[in-house]
Amino acid sequence: MRIGLDATYSVDSSPTGVAAYCSNLIGALAKYAPDDQFLLCYRANRFPRALTSPRWGRNMSRHLMESITTPLIRRRVDLFHGLDQRLPAGKFRRAVTTFHDLFVMTADYSTPEFRRRFSLFAEEAAERSDHIIAVSHYTAEKVAKLLFVPRDRISVVHHGVERIPVIATEELAEFRRRHDLQTPFILHVGAIQKRKNIECLVEAFERIEGPTRLVLAGGNGYGAEGILRRIEQSSSAPRIRRIGYVDRPTLERLYRTAAVLAFPSLDEGFGLPVLEAMSAGLPVVTSNRAALAEIAGDAALLVNPEDSHELRVAIEEALEAGAVRRRLIEAGFRREREFSWMKAAHETMQIYRRLVK
Repeated sequence: MRIGLDATYSVDSSPTGVAAYCSNLIGALAKYAPDDQFLLCYRANRFPRALTSPRWGRNMSRHLMESITTPLIRRRVDLFHGLDQRLPAGKFRRAVTTFHDLFVMTADYSTPEFRRRFSLFAEEAAERSDHIIAVSHYTAEKVAKLLFVPRDRISVVHHGVERIPVIATEELAEFRRRHDLQTPFILHVGAIQKRKNIECLVEAFERIEGPTRLVLAGGNGYGAEGILRRIEQSSSAPRIRRIGYVDRPTLERLYRTAAVLAFPSLDEGFGLPVLEAMSAGLPVVTSNRAALAEIAGDAALLVNPEDSHELRVAIEEALEAGAVRRRLIEAGFRREREFSWMKAAHETMQIYRRLVK
């Protein structure tokens, strides 16, 4: 089988959730289906970077995906998979699209112009796809409801998790010294944006006594200006560290040195930091809504993300050495082992093969 993949986001210079999905799934597909051919297709702005990026396997080739080249790609593939909620123009023999989330369409989490463009791409991809992959049951229900897609045309394929490696104790101690993180800290991973509910997290943190710090790892997103003002005005501002977007090695060390991951997002299509933290033995406090309860299962403390008191109590429970913390760590290890990129590749290939007979 010859499969086209929109691999544009796999070479993102600042990878986040969609980029992690693209690169990890492509790598897993290369190993899982060595006898199939994958045409990795990139929009023009990412194609030069793709040419210098490592190859995943001999069964993969790189192609420019623009208006002049897309007809050739359409003729060469049995199926095309849009990995990021959109499809290139034209009619493919078979088309699949992955949907990660639709929060842009349901709440004030972006500019009106971005919402308009996002909705147009999403509606068009849903209409033109023979089948849709949703990364969670929550996202699947949103696709069915908002884009009027019959449920039998939607399959749920969860992300895998790129597990956090074990890092030497001496190296972690040096990391703590270098970044002034020698006191216990609560970690948040994700952009500084309205949807991530950071203002409520700051409010909860202000009521946590002791030397504990709050570390925010992520770049600025929609609504960052107001959130940053709230942080500056906080009574606990000296204990809050904003370190911006971090590369993968730094993120791994943050997971390994933090005391708790606090992830009280208002809307997530999946919630990869939850599983990453669990793989590092880090207790997790997260929201009881969107896809987060689905992904975390019983391995996290689930809270109403709009109740700062409930959030504070849960964080303090997770911080305290005792039965709750031990349970979260042990349950987290069990939970993250249920998700793998090879499993995602297997389920994705099953969908391809059902469509291309």
